[in-house]
Order: sequence, then structure tokens, then C-alpha cells
Amino acid sequence: MKSVIVTGGSRGIGRAVVARFARDGAKVYFTYHKHEEAAGETAAACGATALRCPQSDAGAIAGVVDRVVGETGRVDVLVNNAGIARDQYLMMMQPEDWDRVIDTNLNGSYRWCKSVSRPMMEARSGAIVTVASVSGLVGIAGQTNYAAAKGALIAFSRSLAAELGPKGIRVNTVVPGFIETDMTARMPRQIKQQNIDRILLHRLGKADDVAAAVTFLASEDASYIVGQTLVVDGGLSATVAFPR
Repeated sequence: MKSVIVTGGSRGIGRAVVARFARDGAKVYFTYHKHEEAAGETAAACGATALRCPQSDAGAIAGVVDRVVGETGRVDVLVNNAGIARDQYLMMMQPEDWDRVIDTNLNGSYRWCKSVSRPMMEARSGAIVTVASVSGLVGIAGQTNYAAAKGALIAFSRSLAAELGPKGIRVNTVVPGFIETDMTARMPRQIKQQNIDRILLHRLGKADDVAAAVTFLASEDASYIVGQTLVVDGGLSATVAFPR
């Protein structure tokens, strides 16, 4: 039975990832920060273990990893999914919104990878899958902080793959486009439709579309895939969608 940690697993893409790993028979631990009720619902529905753990707390992160290793003997998979958005045009963006997005999305993933790298290296096996965003590949106005963090995660994962690959640890990245989550539900209808019009499939993706890519990269079916970026965006970043 695989031992899996999913960060930010209470809702949206994270919940879909937790559910898919659990369905495949893994022992799943997932973290949350504020959404305790949603975390409880996910834990009950999936038979997973919910653990409150802020992305900013290196000590708490190390504690989660120690608990998982103590209970299962190892960490087979880490999914870096936790993230936040604080969208605003740069000239109006508050410094704390820049700092918080960078710390949660980028620095948080660094803290998790650093914590799991030791038990994975001792086992000489493991898989790390980081969930980035199409914002890290294409320019989206109002997301300079989010894009900076997600683009950096793509580069971070490639370099980490070069470090850990020789130790038997595979590091890859999944890049979702516009997915049906609470985040996209808050988008104004006009903006949402403009983005749908740019997607080659002309629809938003589903959380399970991303979860399928994550679990594939963590599976033995992807045992020879290392340092790669799998884009799951319905073709948004593949070309320029000119009006017809």
C-alpha cells in the first residue's frame, strides 16, 4: 500500500487527487489550513487522514512527514497542491499579497520537498508531483504574483529532478489550465467566457482531469518519466485562439 501526502487536499483539485489515490488503495494523508469542515468531508468520503498544517510552518510540515513515516514506514508520494491566489494588477497589489502568494505557493512547496527528500533518499524511491498553473506558462493580467510562483515551481521541479533522479526519486509537474473549482466559480461571467473562448476544447476542465494526470505521474506506469511538465489545459497554451 502506497503512503501518500497531498497538500491542500480539502477541496477542488486536492480533493479529487485524494479521492483518486484512495480509490487506488493508497494510505492517504492530506493537509488543510482554514477549511476544517471541508477537510472533514473529504476525510470521511475518502477514508483519508486530514491534518491541519500551514504551508508557512516548516516545523509543522516536518511533523507531518515524521508522523507519516512513523505510521507507514515511508513516504512514497508527495503531491504539492496547496496554493492561494490574490489577484490584482501590479500597480495596485499590496506587498503582503505578493509575499503571501510567493510564500504559500513556492516556499511552501520547497519546505515540503525538503522534508520528504530525506526519507525518500533513504528508501531510494519516491515520486513528487507538483501542481503548478498555466499562469506560469502564459501571461494573464492581474496574476503577476501567482504566475511568478507557479512559473518558479516548474523550474524548481526540473532542478530538483536533476538532484533526486539519481537517487531513484521522480519529480514532475502538472500544469492545469482553467478548472472548475471555487476559484474559477468566483470569476465574473464575462471573464470566464472570454477564457473559455481561448481554450481549444471550449470548456473548463474538471478537477478529476488534473487528478488523473497527478496519479499517473506518481504511478509505476510513469516509472521512466522524470523532470517533465504535463500540461492539462484543454489546449489553452498550445496555440493562439484567433476569433473565427
